Amino acid sequence: MCAAMAAPEDEARRVYAETFGGHEPQVAVFAPGRVNLIGEHTDYNGGFVLPMALPLITVIVGSPRSDGKICIVTTAEGADEPHKVIFEVPSEDRPLTPGVPKWVNYVKGVIQHYPAGPIPGFNAVIATSVPLGGGLSSSASLEVAVYSFLQQLCQDDGDLVQKALNCQKAEHTFPGVPCGIMDQFISVMGEDGHALLLDCRSLEVKLLPLTDPKLSVLITNSNVRHELTGSEYPTRRKQCEEAAKALGKESLRDATMEDLKANKDSLGEVCFRRARHVITEIERTTKAAEALENGDYQLFGKLMVESHNSLRDDYEVSCPELDELVSIVVEIPGVYGSRMTGGGFGGCTVTLLETSVADRTKQQIKDKFQGSPSFYITKPSAGSGVLSH
Repeated sequence: MCAAMAAPEDEARRVYAETFGGHEPQVAVFAPGRVNLIGEHTDYNGGFVLPMALPLITVIVGSPRSDGKICIVTTAEGADEPHKVIFEVPSEDRPLTPGVPKWVNYVKGVIQHYPAGPIPGFNAVIATSVPLGGGLSSSASLEVAVYSFLQQLCQDDGDLVQKALNCQKAEHTFPGVPCGIMDQFISVMGEDGHALLLDCRSLEVKLLPLTDPKLSVLITNSNVRHELTGSEYPTRRKQCEEAAKALGKESLRDATMEDLKANKDSLGEVCFRRARHVITEIERTTKAAEALENGDYQLFGKLMVESHNSLRDDYEVSCPELDELVSIVVEIPGVYGSRMTGGGFGGCTVTLLETSVADRTKQQIKDKFQGSPSFYITKPSAGSGVLSH
Protein backbone atom coordinates (compact mmCIF):
# COMPACT_ATOMS: atom_id res chain seq x y z
CA MET A 1 0.00 0.00 0.00
CA CYS A 2 1.30 3.47 -0.87
CA ALA A 3 2.03 6.05 1.85
CA ALA A 4 -1.10 8.09 1.03
CA MET A 5 -3.24 5.03 1.74
CA ALA A 6 -1.28 3.80 4.77
CA ALA A 7 -1.41 7.11 6.69
CA PRO A 8 -5.17 7.15 7.47
CA GLU A 9 -5.14 3.47 8.43
CA ASP A 10 -2.28 4.04 10.88
CA GLU A 11 -4.08 7.06 12.33
CA ALA A 12 -7.38 5.19 12.66
CA ARG A 13 -5.73 2.25 14.43
CA ARG A 14 -3.86 4.57 16.83
CA VAL A 15 -6.99 6.52 17.77
CA TYR A 16 -8.99 3.30 18.10
CA ALA A 17 -6.45 1.94 20.60
CA GLU A 18 -6.52 5.24 22.55
CA THR A 19 -10.32 5.47 22.58
CA PHE A 20 -11.37 1.87 23.08
CA GLY A 21 -8.82 0.52 25.51
CA GLY A 22 -5.97 -0.83 23.48
CA HIS A 23 -7.83 -3.62 21.68
CA GLU A 24 -7.08 -4.32 18.03
CA PRO A 25 -10.05 -3.54 15.75
CA GLN A 26 -11.62 -6.62 14.17
CA VAL A 27 -12.60 -4.85 10.93
CA ALA A 28 -10.69 -2.40 8.70
CA VAL A 29 -12.01 -1.09 5.38
CA PHE A 30 -11.35 1.76 2.96
CA ALA A 31 -13.10 3.66 0.19
CA PRO A 32 -11.44 6.17 -2.15
CA GLY A 33 -12.20 9.71 -3.11
CA ARG A 34 -12.30 10.54 -6.79
CA VAL A 35 -11.38 13.14 -9.33
CA ASN A 36 -13.65 13.72 -12.27
CA LEU A 37 -11.59 14.28 -15.42
CA ILE A 38 -14.57 15.66 -17.36
CA GLY A 39 -18.36 15.52 -17.23
CA GLU A 40 -19.38 17.93 -14.46
CA HIS A 41 -23.00 18.33 -13.33
CA THR A 42 -24.07 15.80 -15.96
CA ASP A 43 -24.66 12.82 -13.66
CA TYR A 44 -27.97 14.01 -12.18
CA ASN A 45 -29.05 14.83 -15.74
CA GLY A 46 -28.61 11.20 -16.87
CA GLY A 47 -25.46 12.02 -18.85
CA PHE A 48 -21.90 10.74 -19.03
CA VAL A 49 -19.04 11.27 -16.58
CA LEU A 50 -15.37 10.29 -16.69
CA PRO A 51 -13.99 9.94 -13.16
CA MET A 52 -11.16 7.93 -11.65
CA ALA A 53 -10.70 6.72 -8.08
CA LEU A 54 -7.82 8.21 -6.08
CA PRO A 55 -5.27 6.83 -3.61
CA LEU A 56 -6.76 9.40 -1.20
CA ILE A 57 -9.03 7.27 0.99
CA THR A 58 -11.36 7.14 3.98
CA VAL A 59 -10.56 4.31 6.40
CA ILE A 60 -12.86 2.89 9.07
CA VAL A 61 -11.59 0.48 11.71
CA GLY A 62 -13.77 -1.02 14.41
CA SER A 63 -15.34 -3.95 16.19
CA PRO A 64 -18.87 -5.06 17.12
CA ARG A 65 -20.24 -4.46 20.61
CA SER A 66 -23.10 -6.25 22.32
CA ASP A 67 -25.14 -3.49 23.99
CA GLY A 68 -26.98 -2.16 20.91
CA LYS A 69 -25.01 1.08 20.85
CA ILE A 70 -22.91 2.61 18.09
CA CYS A 71 -19.91 4.77 19.03
CA ILE A 72 -18.06 6.54 16.24
CA VAL A 73 -15.04 8.83 16.35
CA THR A 74 -13.79 10.90 13.41
CA THR A 75 -10.29 12.34 13.09
CA ALA A 76 -11.17 14.25 9.90
CA GLU A 77 -9.72 17.74 9.80
CA GLY A 78 -12.53 20.25 9.29
CA ALA A 79 -15.35 18.03 10.60
CA ASP A 80 -17.72 19.85 12.94
CA GLU A 81 -17.74 19.10 16.67
CA PRO A 82 -18.22 16.82 18.48
CA HIS A 83 -15.84 14.32 16.92
CA LYS A 84 -17.26 11.45 19.00
CA VAL A 85 -20.90 10.40 18.90
CA ILE A 86 -22.92 7.58 20.48
CA PHE A 87 -26.40 6.50 19.39
CA GLU A 88 -28.63 3.42 19.42
CA VAL A 89 -28.74 0.84 16.63
CA PRO A 90 -31.86 1.73 14.61
CA SER A 91 -34.99 -0.39 14.71
CA GLU A 92 -38.29 -0.32 12.84
CA ASP A 93 -39.99 1.75 15.54
CA ARG A 94 -36.87 3.83 16.29
CA PRO A 95 -35.22 4.83 13.00
CA LEU A 96 -32.23 7.15 12.84
CA THR A 97 -32.86 10.79 11.98
CA PRO A 98 -30.53 13.56 10.74
CA GLY A 99 -29.05 15.93 13.26
CA VAL A 100 -25.76 17.36 14.47
CA PRO A 101 -22.84 17.10 14.06
CA LYS A 102 -23.26 17.26 10.28
CA TRP A 103 -20.56 14.68 9.50
CA VAL A 104 -22.44 11.93 11.31
CA ASN A 105 -25.45 12.32 8.98
CA TYR A 106 -23.43 10.63 6.22
CA VAL A 107 -22.79 7.72 8.58
CA LYS A 108 -26.36 7.52 9.91
CA GLY A 109 -27.85 7.64 6.42
CA VAL A 110 -25.88 4.59 5.30
CA ILE A 111 -26.72 2.68 8.49
CA GLN A 112 -30.42 3.50 8.15
CA HIS A 113 -30.55 2.38 4.50
CA TYR A 114 -28.32 -0.68 4.86
CA PRO A 115 -30.40 -3.51 3.32
CA ALA A 116 -29.13 -6.46 5.39
CA GLY A 117 -29.61 -6.81 9.09
CA PRO A 118 -30.12 -6.51 11.88
CA ILE A 119 -26.69 -4.93 12.33
CA PRO A 120 -24.99 -5.13 15.72
CA GLY A 121 -23.75 -2.19 17.72
CA PHE A 122 -20.13 -1.29 17.13
CA ASN A 123 -17.20 0.96 17.97
CA ALA A 124 -15.46 2.61 15.03
CA VAL A 125 -12.88 5.26 14.13
CA ILE A 126 -12.91 7.16 10.84
CA ALA A 127 -9.73 8.67 9.37
CA THR A 128 -9.33 10.15 5.92
CA SER A 129 -6.79 11.59 3.51
CA VAL A 130 -9.55 12.98 1.26
CA PRO A 131 -9.71 16.74 1.91
CA LEU A 132 -13.13 17.84 3.14
CA GLY A 133 -14.86 20.29 0.80
CA GLY A 134 -12.16 19.93 -1.85
CA GLY A 135 -14.35 18.57 -4.63
CA LEU A 136 -12.71 15.12 -4.39
CA SER A 137 -15.80 13.46 -2.95
CA SER A 138 -14.99 13.10 0.72
CA SER A 139 -18.71 12.51 1.40
CA ALA A 140 -19.11 9.56 -0.99
CA SER A 141 -15.80 8.15 0.25
CA LEU A 142 -17.20 8.22 3.79
CA GLU A 143 -20.55 6.71 2.77
CA VAL A 144 -18.97 3.86 0.83
CA ALA A 145 -16.49 3.19 3.66
CA VAL A 146 -19.37 2.96 6.16
CA TYR A 147 -21.25 0.57 3.86
CA SER A 148 -18.09 -1.55 3.40
CA PHE A 149 -17.70 -1.66 7.19
CA LEU A 150 -21.32 -2.80 7.67
CA GLN A 151 -20.77 -5.52 5.04
CA GLN A 152 -18.10 -7.02 7.31
CA LEU A 153 -20.43 -7.01 10.32
CA CYS A 154 -23.56 -8.20 8.53
CA GLN A 155 -23.15 -9.44 4.97
CA ASP A 156 -25.45 -8.16 2.21
CA ASP A 157 -25.95 -9.76 -1.23
CA GLY A 158 -22.73 -8.21 -2.60
CA ASP A 159 -24.43 -6.25 -5.42
CA LEU A 160 -21.95 -3.45 -6.16
CA VAL A 161 -24.35 -1.24 -8.13
CA GLN A 162 -26.92 -1.47 -5.34
CA LYS A 163 -24.18 -0.56 -2.86
CA ALA A 164 -23.54 2.68 -4.77
CA LEU A 165 -27.27 3.41 -5.07
CA ASN A 166 -27.86 2.86 -1.35
CA CYS A 167 -25.01 5.25 -0.52
CA GLN A 168 -26.49 7.84 -2.90
CA LYS A 169 -29.88 7.42 -1.18
CA ALA A 170 -28.17 8.00 2.17
CA GLU A 171 -26.78 11.34 0.94
CA HIS A 172 -30.16 12.41 -0.44
CA THR A 173 -32.09 11.66 2.74
CA PHE A 174 -29.76 12.50 5.65
CA PRO A 175 -27.36 15.33 4.63
CA GLY A 176 -30.09 16.34 2.13
CA VAL A 177 -27.81 16.73 -0.90
CA PRO A 178 -29.54 15.67 -4.17
CA CYS A 179 -26.32 14.31 -5.70
CA GLY A 180 -26.01 12.22 -8.83
CA ILE A 181 -24.61 8.69 -8.79
CA MET A 182 -21.07 9.38 -10.01
CA ASP A 183 -19.25 9.82 -6.70
CA GLN A 184 -20.59 6.74 -4.95
CA PHE A 185 -20.27 4.66 -8.13
CA ILE A 186 -16.58 5.38 -8.73
CA SER A 187 -15.75 4.91 -5.03
CA VAL A 188 -17.27 1.42 -5.25
CA MET A 189 -16.27 0.45 -8.81
CA GLY A 190 -12.91 2.16 -9.35
CA GLU A 191 -10.24 0.12 -11.14
CA ASP A 192 -6.49 0.45 -10.72
CA GLY A 193 -4.95 2.08 -13.80
CA HIS A 194 -8.30 3.01 -15.38
CA ALA A 195 -10.67 5.93 -15.68
CA LEU A 196 -14.35 4.96 -16.01
CA LEU A 197 -16.75 6.28 -18.60
CA LEU A 198 -20.06 5.95 -16.77
CA ASP A 199 -23.46 6.30 -18.39
CA CYS A 200 -25.42 7.70 -15.44
CA ARG A 201 -28.75 6.63 -16.92
CA SER A 202 -28.04 2.97 -17.74
CA LEU A 203 -25.13 2.66 -15.25
CA GLU A 204 -23.10 0.97 -17.97
CA VAL A 205 -19.34 1.36 -17.56
CA LYS A 206 -16.49 1.43 -20.01
CA LEU A 207 -12.98 1.07 -18.59
CA LEU A 208 -10.40 3.37 -20.17
CA PRO A 209 -6.73 2.57 -19.48
CA LEU A 210 -4.74 5.50 -18.11
CA THR A 211 -1.34 3.90 -17.65
CA ASP A 212 0.97 5.86 -19.97
CA PRO A 213 4.02 6.65 -17.76
CA LYS A 214 4.59 9.85 -19.75
CA LEU A 215 1.15 11.12 -18.66
CA SER A 216 0.15 12.37 -15.23
CA VAL A 217 -2.89 13.83 -13.53
CA LEU A 218 -2.19 16.80 -11.27
CA ILE A 219 -4.83 17.79 -8.73
CA THR A 220 -4.40 21.28 -7.30
CA ASN A 221 -6.41 22.10 -4.19
CA SER A 222 -7.07 25.83 -3.99
CA ASN A 223 -7.85 25.29 -0.28
CA VAL A 224 -10.76 27.67 -0.77
CA ARG A 225 -14.23 26.68 0.37
CA HIS A 226 -17.05 29.04 -0.55
CA GLU A 227 -20.22 28.56 1.47
CA LEU A 228 -22.38 28.78 -1.67
CA THR A 229 -21.91 25.10 -2.41
CA GLY A 230 -24.69 23.79 -0.19
CA SER A 231 -27.42 26.14 -1.41
CA GLU A 232 -26.43 26.42 -5.06
CA TYR A 233 -26.24 22.71 -5.88
CA PRO A 234 -29.98 22.02 -5.39
CA THR A 235 -30.75 25.23 -7.29
CA ARG A 236 -28.74 24.07 -10.32
CA ARG A 237 -30.45 20.70 -10.26
CA LYS A 238 -33.89 22.35 -10.12
CA GLN A 239 -32.99 24.63 -13.04
CA CYS A 240 -31.99 21.59 -15.11
CA GLU A 241 -35.26 19.85 -14.30
CA GLU A 242 -37.21 22.96 -15.29
CA ALA A 243 -35.29 23.20 -18.57
CA ALA A 244 -35.92 19.52 -19.38
CA LYS A 245 -39.63 19.96 -18.66
CA ALA A 246 -39.82 23.04 -20.88
CA LEU A 247 -38.17 21.05 -23.68
CA GLY A 248 -40.59 18.15 -23.19
CA LYS A 249 -37.77 15.78 -22.22
CA GLU A 250 -37.43 13.36 -19.34
CA SER A 251 -33.95 14.75 -18.70
CA LEU A 252 -31.41 16.96 -20.46
CA ARG A 253 -29.65 13.78 -21.58
CA ASP A 254 -32.35 13.54 -24.28
CA ALA A 255 -32.06 17.19 -25.41
CA THR A 256 -30.02 18.55 -28.32
CA MET A 257 -28.68 22.01 -29.03
CA GLU A 258 -31.32 22.27 -31.77
CA ASP A 259 -34.05 21.62 -29.16
CA LEU A 260 -32.51 24.24 -26.92
CA LYS A 261 -32.20 26.94 -29.57
CA ALA A 262 -35.77 26.33 -30.76
CA ASN A 263 -37.09 26.92 -27.23
CA LYS A 264 -34.76 29.72 -26.13
CA ASP A 265 -37.50 32.30 -25.63
CA SER A 266 -39.62 30.08 -23.39
CA LEU A 267 -36.73 28.97 -21.19
CA GLY A 268 -35.43 32.25 -19.86
CA GLU A 269 -31.77 33.22 -20.01
CA VAL A 270 -30.54 31.43 -16.87
CA CYS A 271 -32.21 28.07 -17.57
CA PHE A 272 -31.04 28.30 -21.18
CA ARG A 273 -27.40 28.65 -20.08
CA ARG A 274 -27.67 25.88 -17.48
CA ALA A 275 -29.10 23.53 -20.11
CA ARG A 276 -26.49 24.59 -22.67
CA HIS A 277 -23.73 23.59 -20.26
CA VAL A 278 -25.23 20.15 -19.62
CA ILE A 279 -25.95 19.35 -23.28
CA THR A 280 -22.50 20.43 -24.46
CA GLU A 281 -20.76 18.80 -21.48
CA ILE A 282 -22.34 15.42 -22.22
CA GLU A 283 -21.02 15.69 -25.79
CA ARG A 284 -17.58 16.80 -24.57
CA THR A 285 -17.37 13.82 -22.22
CA THR A 286 -18.05 11.20 -24.90
CA LYS A 287 -15.54 12.93 -27.20
CA ALA A 288 -12.97 13.00 -24.40
CA ALA A 289 -13.41 9.26 -23.78
CA GLU A 290 -12.71 8.60 -27.47
CA ALA A 291 -9.68 10.90 -27.34
CA LEU A 292 -8.29 9.05 -24.31
CA GLU A 293 -8.77 5.71 -26.03
CA ASN A 294 -6.92 7.01 -29.07
CA GLY A 295 -4.11 8.59 -27.04
CA ASP A 296 -5.10 12.04 -28.32
CA TYR A 297 -4.17 13.98 -25.20
CA GLN A 298 -4.18 17.31 -27.04
CA LEU A 299 -7.87 16.93 -27.86
CA PHE A 300 -8.64 15.68 -24.36
CA GLY A 301 -6.95 18.76 -22.89
CA LYS A 302 -8.80 21.12 -25.24
CA LEU A 303 -12.12 19.58 -24.13
CA MET A 304 -11.12 20.03 -20.46
CA VAL A 305 -10.58 23.75 -20.98
CA GLU A 306 -13.89 24.06 -22.86
CA SER A 307 -15.56 22.27 -19.94
CA HIS A 308 -14.08 24.73 -17.45
CA ASN A 309 -15.19 27.73 -19.49
CA SER A 310 -18.72 26.34 -19.70
CA LEU A 311 -18.81 25.68 -15.94
CA ARG A 312 -17.58 29.24 -15.36
CA ASP A 313 -19.86 31.06 -17.81
CA ASP A 314 -22.99 28.94 -18.36
CA TYR A 315 -23.27 26.97 -15.13
CA GLU A 316 -21.66 29.65 -12.93
CA VAL A 317 -20.13 27.27 -10.39
CA SER A 318 -16.49 28.31 -10.68
CA CYS A 319 -14.82 31.05 -8.64
CA PRO A 320 -11.88 33.45 -9.17
CA GLU A 321 -9.38 31.10 -7.49
CA LEU A 322 -10.23 28.15 -9.75
CA ASP A 323 -10.22 30.37 -12.85
CA GLU A 324 -6.79 31.68 -11.84
CA LEU A 325 -5.37 28.16 -11.36
CA VAL A 326 -6.58 27.07 -14.80
CA SER A 327 -5.25 30.18 -16.54
CA ILE A 328 -1.80 29.75 -14.92
CA VAL A 329 -1.27 26.15 -16.07
CA VAL A 330 -2.73 26.18 -19.59
CA GLU A 331 0.12 28.45 -20.75
CA ILE A 332 2.79 25.90 -19.75
CA PRO A 333 4.26 23.72 -22.55
CA GLY A 334 3.49 20.07 -21.83
CA VAL A 335 0.18 20.84 -20.12
CA TYR A 336 -2.66 19.41 -22.21
CA GLY A 337 -5.59 20.93 -20.34
CA SER A 338 -7.07 21.87 -16.98
CA ARG A 339 -10.46 22.49 -15.40
CA MET A 340 -12.27 22.84 -12.13
CA THR A 341 -13.53 19.53 -10.77
CA GLY A 342 -16.32 18.75 -8.33
CA GLY A 343 -19.37 20.79 -7.39
CA GLY A 344 -17.60 24.13 -7.64
CA PHE A 345 -17.22 27.37 -5.64
CA GLY A 346 -13.74 26.33 -4.50
CA GLY A 347 -11.91 23.06 -4.08
CA CYS A 348 -9.72 21.61 -6.80
CA THR A 349 -8.66 21.78 -10.40
CA VAL A 350 -7.57 18.73 -12.38
CA THR A 351 -4.82 19.01 -14.98
CA LEU A 352 -3.67 16.51 -17.59
CA LEU A 353 0.01 16.97 -18.38
CA GLU A 354 3.25 15.34 -19.37
CA THR A 355 4.87 13.74 -16.33
CA SER A 356 8.11 15.58 -17.14
CA VAL A 357 6.54 19.03 -16.56
CA ALA A 358 4.69 18.23 -13.32
CA ASP A 359 7.29 19.81 -10.99
CA ARG A 360 7.63 22.89 -13.17
CA THR A 361 3.84 23.27 -13.22
CA LYS A 362 3.59 23.06 -9.44
CA GLN A 363 6.36 25.66 -9.07
CA GLN A 364 4.63 28.03 -11.49
CA ILE A 365 1.40 27.74 -9.51
CA LYS A 366 3.26 28.46 -6.26
CA ASP A 367 4.91 31.51 -7.84
CA LYS A 368 1.79 33.00 -9.43
CA PHE A 369 -1.29 31.83 -7.48
CA GLN A 370 -2.58 34.27 -4.88
CA GLY A 371 -3.59 31.54 -2.40
CA SER A 372 -1.94 28.58 -0.63
CA PRO A 373 -2.41 25.54 -2.87
CA SER A 374 -1.64 21.90 -2.19
CA PHE A 375 -0.92 19.27 -4.83
CA TYR A 376 -1.51 15.60 -5.59
CA ILE A 377 0.18 13.89 -8.55
CA THR A 378 -1.94 10.84 -8.98
CA LYS A 379 -2.85 7.75 -10.98
CA PRO A 380 -6.19 5.89 -11.13
CA SER A 381 -6.69 3.60 -8.12
CA ALA A 382 -8.95 0.76 -7.00
CA GLY A 383 -12.43 1.07 -5.50
CA SER A 384 -13.43 0.23 -1.93
CA GLY A 385 -12.17 -2.85 -0.16
CA VAL A 386 -11.08 -4.57 3.05
CA LEU A 387 -7.71 -3.84 4.61
CA SER A 388 -5.75 -6.84 5.83
CA HIS A 389 -3.94 -6.68 9.15
